[in-house]
Amino acid sequence: MVQRYIKKLRDFNELVMFEHSIFSLPFIFIAMVVAANGWFGFWLLFMGVLAALSARNFAMGLNRYADRDIDALNPRTLSRPNVDGRLDSFSIMIFIVVNALIFVLVAYMINSLALYLSVPILFVLGSYSYFKRFSSLAHIVLGISLGLAPIAGVVAVNATIPIWSVLLSFGVIFWVAGFDLLYSLQDIDFDKENSLYSIPSRYGAEATLFISALFHMLSVLFWALFVWNAGLGLFAFVAVVASSVMLGYEHFLVRKDFTKIDRAFFTVNGYLGVAFLVFIILDKVYA
Repeated sequence: MVQRYIKKLRDFNELVMFEHSIFSLPFIFIAMVVAANGWFGFWLLFMGVLAALSARNFAMGLNRYADRDIDALNPRTLSRPNVDGRLDSFSIMIFIVVNALIFVLVAYMINSLALYLSVPILFVLGSYSYFKRFSSLAHIVLGISLGLAPIAGVVAVNATIPIWSVLLSFGVIFWVAGFDLLYSLQDIDFDKENSLYSIPSRYGAEATLFISALFHMLSVLFWALFVWNAGLGLFAFVAVVASSVMLGYEHFLVRKDFTKIDRAFFTVNGYLGVAFLVFIILDKVYA
């Protein structure tokens, strides 16, 4: 019995790719550190982690539920739990609803503004799952979904939305949309054959690489504006420079060899968020 439940948990973990939480968590904490001007307390740390994980589980669960038919046709996704029979549709739907309720409950426990924003945030997160069926803007919608993380972080601390948090969010939006464009290059032929809307399938690989690079340049610009508007110091500007170097390396990897997309997507972007957070913490420690 215990082994069966452990296996089920592993299947859900594979469904939502828990390790990908590394993309959104650092920027929630960056916003919280800046809003609190340092340490924001263990309670908000716990609430922030729980909110981020439940929101992401909701979004990924809904995406896998909505994409059951698409994933069943794509050789790259045939082994996913939502396709190979390990998780049935009812179980996935229960998972989605439970995580949505957890997110709203956590928002209620934080403050009233967080509660008011919780349902609209879930709506935005869920909309990505269907955008690819009718619009190439799905990449931007995914960026907006993760770009809400810094807004959520500052709302949790101060129940306000200052300009610097919006600038930070715009940086995240273009960062995520840019690396999602690169990731989508893997499915360019599949998307064309199945009439799915993505920038690679509509405009080709070279245009996608150009747009992704443009988005990442905008990310660096907005992050620099965030650092300036928030009145941060040297370490924060180092974070922006380091991010630009890492994004440049990401594009170098992908342009050199499309088989390096996974390495660029997971490794480089994962380190980028963590490094950015570390530099912001250092900036507050040595301010």
